[in-house]
Amino acid sequence: MTKIFFVITAVLGLAAFASAQPHKADRSASDTTSPTTVKAKYEGGIFGSSGRQEGTLKMDNDQERLVFYRKSDNREMFSIPYEAMVVIYPDSKVSTSQTGNVVSKLPLPGAGMAGLLSTRAQYMIINFEDPDIDTEGKANFKFDNKKAMLAFIEALGTKAGMKQRGDAYYRPKPGSPF
Repeated sequence: MTKIFFVITAVLGLAAFASAQPHKADRSASDTTSPTTVKAKYEGGIFGSSGRQEGTLKMDNDQERLVFYRKSDNREMFSIPYEAMVVIYPDSKVSTSQTGNVVSKLPLPGAGMAGLLSTRAQYMIINFEDPDIDTEGKANFKFDNKKAMLAFIEALGTKAGMKQRGDAYYRPKPGSPF
């Protein structure tokens, strides 16, 4: 009888103790600032701007454009007007490192496991229409942080007046019911 009483008291005591723990504050609502500048690596896609470059993407809201500044000299490399953007979306790519590929080919026991070493790269892809040369293009930017990339895509899509579909933003065609 005392064992049952002890077990019931212990269970009720632990339940009261667990419910008395304070809840963590919800910080998602307090973080309402959207990023206007973010570090990224240009991977290609802009006509006349070849080669990969590390740098900074900045939303120039005064002139309604997205600007990429090179890291090496902090000069403007190119810009994309907001109205030229057709689709902005995130993408990711999983790849095996060069070291993992080489080690996996060695004739050693367990060397094949090195092929499992992989990295995930996060990309923001912007489809745009270039009115200067009457063509379409895709600009690719590599990000280190997925959350920062998604927050930047959201801020850019909103500033450019685009519609959201999932994590992507698009500009409906004129006369489209969407």
